Amino acid sequence: MKLLAFGQTGQVARELAALGVETIGRDRADLTQPVDCVALIAASDADAIINAAAYTAVDKAEEDETTALAVNGVAPAAMARACAKKGIPFVHISTDYVFDGSGTAPWQPGDPTGPLGAYGRTKLVGENGVRAANGPHAILRTSWVFSAHGANFVKTMLRLAGSNSQLSIVADQIGGPTPAREIAKACITIAEALVQDPTRSGTYHFSGAPDVSWADFARAIFDAVGQSCAVEDIPSSAYPTPAARPQNSRLDCSATEAIFGIERPDWRQGLAAVLRDLRED
Repeated sequence: MKLLAFGQTGQVARELAALGVETIGRDRADLTQPVDCVALIAASDADAIINAAAYTAVDKAEEDETTALAVNGVAPAAMARACAKKGIPFVHISTDYVFDGSGTAPWQPGDPTGPLGAYGRTKLVGENGVRAANGPHAILRTSWVFSAHGANFVKTMLRLAGSNSQLSIVADQIGGPTPAREIAKACITIAEALVQDPTRSGTYHFSGAPDVSWADFARAIFDAVGQSCAVEDIPSSAYPTPAARPQNSRLDCSATEAIFGIERPDWRQGLAAVLRDLRED
């Protein structure tokens, strides 16, 4: 089965490439020019398309929502229509930021959305466009992605701990850290399943377990590498950012397991694997 993925330098895209999936970079398809994406899909002989490309600069999106909308909203919708026209599945990665982060219960795929900022708004536009295309599809919402590649919380904590004996980390935002490698594997499994049975189309959640705060995630990172860096718990209000972050990023992933047999990955095992990769670099 041939799979084709948009994205080349992002965390999930790099893991897809490592798993043997052909990835498409900006040189072949610029997501700010959806017509390029449509033409590439039309000419492809792929059995399914995965979209692992996105505008993920959450704070920058507050100032540049137009570009974020083109990449996160308009392009995925165009891709989904192109796939629907060919009758092939489209797997699209989305985010917990489509929710407002209220409450403490894990978000269900069908729960009402309510993005707090530009990034979440543009990702929601993309989701709605994918659904409206009416082709075989899966929207896979995930959270707190980390890997040995690119910029992410794990790498930031390791860098900061090298020059600080104590760090103040937000403790009232709770979610599931998710290894990019596991997201890539899930996308492949889902794409292959949709080729066999398009009726499995829908919106799904996939995040690491157990749910944890950013502060406790930081502690786990430091413990794993034997770094003596103390962590001070602080509220979100003590660390203001241009874009508001959802406090409750818990995702109910039971449908993903029931329909595709994909269990929530243990992020602690994923963290160990990422740390091994970083040591080998």
